Amino acid sequence: MTLSHDKIRPGAQGAGVSTGAGALNYLLFLPESYGQEPDRKWPLILYLHGLGEIGSEIDTVKRTGLPALLERRPDFPFITLSPQCPDDKRWPPRLEAVDALLEEIIHNYDVDDRRVYLTGNSMGGEGAWTLAAHYPRRFAAVAPICGWAPAELACDLKDLPIWAFHGEADEAIPLRASQLMVEAVQACGGQARLTIYPGVGHDSWTPTYADPALYAWFLEHTRPHPAP
Repeated sequence: MTLSHDKIRPGAQGAGVSTGAGALNYLLFLPESYGQEPDRKWPLILYLHGLGEIGSEIDTVKRTGLPALLERRPDFPFITLSPQCPDDKRWPPRLEAVDALLEEIIHNYDVDDRRVYLTGNSMGGEGAWTLAAHYPRRFAAVAPICGWAPAELACDLKDLPIWAFHGEADEAIPLRASQLMVEAVQACGGQARLTIYPGVGHDSWTPTYADPALYAWFLEHTRPHPAP
């Protein structure tokens, strides 16, 4: 499917998609050269925002995190999907809706479904841990940033490459939250690692999303499983 593109386009989940939890507003970024090669399939990043961007005003999702970077990077080499969490929910009650939206985008755009990556910060870090645990065969790699999740989810993540990030001086979500999840995944035999930013507080997403190493790491991984 080829569409014209103007940086980040807002959208609403298609009425024909049954989610059981309600549809979501979203932002969709298409790379500048999307559609120029008809047979090309693109990697996709699913981004989950933090608490400050919940609600119904979709432009607030552009204020921080990965969508803020995309405003300055029309050449960013990933399709990027950024749903918005309604103001009455956190991400865990919306997992089914997020997965249905992701499936809709994969179906309607030129997405390589073996290179779908997941990331999120703060409340979105919690969402990334939790969504990956519920749909581990959907993603090729996951990067939760200053997030948390129940340790009992860890063994559901053991087959996923995970690179977590956290600020050492984070007072909103203590560093130990990421450490516990990474240690729990490792204890299950998983492939989790953690980068700690010395002296950095809650905003560990700005240095993470500015680092080309994250995107290179994503592209090192291709989902080996059949499509879910």
